Amino acid sequence: MNEQSASSAAAPADQYVLTLSCPDKQGIVHAVSSYLFMTGCNIEDSQQFGDHDTGLFFMRVHFSAEAPVTVEKLRASFAAIGDSFHMEWQIHRADQKMRILLMVSKFGHCLNDLLFRARTGALPVEIVGVVSNHTDFQELVGSYNIPFHHIPVTRENKAEGEGKLLQIVREENVELVVLARYMQVLSDDLCKQLSGRIINIHHSFLPSFKGAKPYHQAHARGVKLIGATAHYVTADLDEGPIIEQEVERVGHDVTPDQLVAVGRDVECQALARAVKWHAERRILLNGRRTVVFA
Repeated sequence: MNEQSASSAAAPADQYVLTLSCPDKQGIVHAVSSYLFMTGCNIEDSQQFGDHDTGLFFMRVHFSAEAPVTVEKLRASFAAIGDSFHMEWQIHRADQKMRILLMVSKFGHCLNDLLFRARTGALPVEIVGVVSNHTDFQELVGSYNIPFHHIPVTRENKAEGEGKLLQIVREENVELVVLARYMQVLSDDLCKQLSGRIINIHHSFLPSFKGAKPYHQAHARGVKLIGATAHYVTADLDEGPIIEQEVERVGHDVTPDQLVAVGRDVECQALARAVKWHAERRILLNGRRTVVFA
């Protein structure tokens, strides 16, 4: 074998991810695996779930293609199968980092955590910008050489501010918006336009402890579990499909400040996992719930 042949043999195969959901019926897995076989692809990993409550079938397939092929050709050739089973489906390159936009207000722990994870490669994302209604973290964001967009929000300019946000989403080809403790309520129209593409994090005390200082309220009630919930954003405030939750047990001797610190940690962990799974195409919407192939 000459050097050119050895180099060609060692070249890694292109990696792709297929996700789909459709009415559950016989033959779906066979059709997908047969398609991949006929197109010269190899299944690296496959996960599926049939929901008896909704009658829907969900599937995520990570596959490789030895022969040169484009994602556009794969999509075009798979379309007939998708139509025959009435699928909602997508095919993406597995090595393509998802373009995400972060939004933050006055609490920076989740922002800082996501910036660091993205920089170190722990998250398969490209952070294309950070939007905030304050300037507190402009210097932090600038240290990562990421554009910072200050969009002040008042009752009078809310629509204008959301218009600027959507303009950034369009111009930067943003695939996911992450509310990293962004403390403004989004309009119903914005939630609909970004449906399935915007993730929020909140403390799991909702709706028990609303308003200011929820951890202090929790301390006053003697809470024993500190939690956080990452979910997709819908027009129903903090009631979107849940992606991930994290909890930490606390004792009777913790102070309110210690509860806040624990809460920050669990918020960072839950949000980071949700963003990672979304970026890896592991989450499929199932009505008001999610299917997560973690």
